Amino acid sequence: MPAVVKIEELHKTYDSGEVPVHAVRGVSLEIQQKEFLALMGASGSGKSTLMNMLGCLDRPTRGRYLLDGVDVSLLDKNELADIRNQKLGFVFQGFNLLARTTAVENVELPCLYGKQRLSSKKMRERALHCLDIVGLSNRADHMPNQLSGGQQQRVAIARALVNEPQLLLADEPTGNLDSRTSIEVMGVFQKLNDQGITIVMVTHELDVARYCKRNLILRDGVVVRDELTSDRSIAEVELGKLRQAETAAKLTTTA
Repeated sequence: MPAVVKIEELHKTYDSGEVPVHAVRGVSLEIQQKEFLALMGASGSGKSTLMNMLGCLDRPTRGRYLLDGVDVSLLDKNELADIRNQKLGFVFQGFNLLARTTAVENVELPCLYGKQRLSSKKMRERALHCLDIVGLSNRADHMPNQLSGGQQQRVAIARALVNEPQLLLADEPTGNLDSRTSIEVMGVFQKLNDQGITIVMVTHELDVARYCKRNLILRDGVVVRDELTSDRSIAEVELGKLRQAETAAKLTTTA
């Protein structure tokens, strides 16, 4: 089975003034189906640049990138747009939901831009199914301002899933969430991954990266560590511990 992602000697150099900035320096990497990879590194390490290239939002200066067997380095702008719509799903730190649009309508949006023309009924069915996957089918008609931060992020995840992508890319998806909600969102990602969805997530938080199966750490545009997660965190277990701690705290307060 071919890798979902295969990159070979990928470089990205920005010409800013007299001194070129080498953001990514010769990264080679394979990501297999059903992997859950955390892409980590300090500010300026190249992780965001690499994520943008994986998402076909930026072109490499040189090197080769195969997505689901397709060499995206050779595609023009329109073909890249089709690839992003058909094979990639994006989840952002800021949710990026349309404020005056219901949850289900937000989820339907990517269907409007795809080559495959779906009927309104089919789009609604697919969007409702994705909301059900993330546990929000009962909030389908709610506006974003009627949803909590965690619920908004789950709507964003459902939107990323609606076109059945080969790869889900998440950029600091818990960055705007509190600790408990972050665990709940990581639980959604773990369930999706258990169902066979390949996920790459940018994060700078070690405790969030522990929910992934594999950690890739960059420094100065180079991969310095690539390892399986040891003592992996499981969201359901961590939520159970949190509930026990909250119960114990209440008992102590009322005693």
